[in-house]
Amino acid sequence: MAQTIASISALLISVAMLVFGHGLQSTLLPLAASQASFSNLSIGVVSSSYFFGLVLGCLAAPHVIMRAGHIRAYAAMVSLMSAAAIFHPILVDPFSWSLIRIISGFCLAAFYMIIESWLNERATNENRGTVMSIYIVILFGFMMIGQISISTMDITSFVPFAIASVAVSLAVMPVALTTTTQPAPIALVQFRPVKLYRNSPAALIGTLLVGVANGALWTLAPLYGTQIGLNNDQSAFYAAAIIGGGMLSQWPIGRVSDLIDRRIVLIGIGISTTIVALVIAFLSPTGFYMAAGLAVLIGICSQPGYAIAVAHAFDYADPEDFLETSSGLLLSFGIGSIIGPFTASILMSQTGPGGLYFLVAAAEIALAGFVFARMFARQAIDPEDKYDFEYAATAQVGSVITPEPLDVDADNVIPPEEFPAYEDAVYDPEAHEITEEVITPEDGHGHGHGHGHGHGHLTETEVDAEGEKAGSATGEKTDKP
Repeated sequence: MAQTIASISALLISVAMLVFGHGLQSTLLPLAASQASFSNLSIGVVSSSYFFGLVLGCLAAPHVIMRAGHIRAYAAMVSLMSAAAIFHPILVDPFSWSLIRIISGFCLAAFYMIIESWLNERATNENRGTVMSIYIVILFGFMMIGQISISTMDITSFVPFAIASVAVSLAVMPVALTTTTQPAPIALVQFRPVKLYRNSPAALIGTLLVGVANGALWTLAPLYGTQIGLNNDQSAFYAAAIIGGGMLSQWPIGRVSDLIDRRIVLIGIGISTTIVALVIAFLSPTGFYMAAGLAVLIGICSQPGYAIAVAHAFDYADPEDFLETSSGLLLSFGIGSIIGPFTASILMSQTGPGGLYFLVAAAEIALAGFVFARMFARQAIDPEDKYDFEYAATAQVGSVITPEPLDVDADNVIPPEEFPAYEDAVYDPEAHEITEEVITPEDGHGHGHGHGHGHGHLTETEVDAEGEKAGSATGEKTDKP
């Protein structure tokens, strides 16, 4: 296991740096937008734009990866995300920030796909759950650190934007300099929402409604904090407390769902979140400790909803459909997350800061009601036919982590062989060895020993399996796949 972790350490370091920058931005932007006198509606549009970009990335990023390969696509996306971050203090208006957030969302979707497909390939069946769990802990842990780091910065200055950009920029280095080989290009699956609904209506509608509630909470919690009287530092901790509460409850609630009908767990999540959300909305706590405690509580109740819904869908899906299922439900969550912040911002403008939690309560009670109705339409699955809950396979961070290997021969999978990146030698499974051939100039001059002094032999790289010479005078070698 230690050897496996060492082999993916560059990927995990990259994850930590990028999500630190992302977490910093996610808390910084609503606070900075409020300081810049953006209206609640404008802040909601900016927040929704990020999720719009994320959905676009889920649909289009695989083509970028297939065309360029993992490392080149990764470098391009991370560089673009870094550039987008630094444009926020340069172009301070809602329209520009909305465009920038669309770009950031697209890039982050590609980042998740690349990292997760890489980790999936490096892991074995025996340690995949552990590897992915470490990845999830690092991801959410450093996102929280990024959020609370705002407390050490002046949000009215250029500095926090620069730090976010630098953190994202540095994330490209561990991967760009890694000596490990790239995984094969990821395969594409079709998005068939009708099939997803027939497989599990509770999961598809559930992830949509969870996206409405959680998308609004994730992006507008810092703004809510400032509007109830918390200072900027306290608002950053308030937003992080929601994520922290979710981290505490994901695994225990997931394990409970293994023992009983997962729909009962979803109903419990919906009802408990609704109660806490209404308490917060009507109480409107002004003290930091009470507000932070309620934030942890709303996180505990609301955040596991997506993972339980996906686990419920897996219970009814065939193994070859797991990737299509997880990808489709992520898109459903993303669509809900586009709706959530925009709608919440309107309610906050009409009813005050409590409007955020009125929306959360409405979405969660709708979730509980729909799932309750489904219990009369379909019997619970036999417990012996259920898959054990595995948070790494159900987290709402990517679309390529699945409990089972992908069947490239399935009719819903588009294999990657036809894409340009697949022609790269690093993907060639038949390129077993790399040798160096010494070439002597025909004129017989310069009889050195090929040590690079300008008088000796030229070195050319040759891939034996192909029998073709494709090197250069530097003797550079191509990594074996």
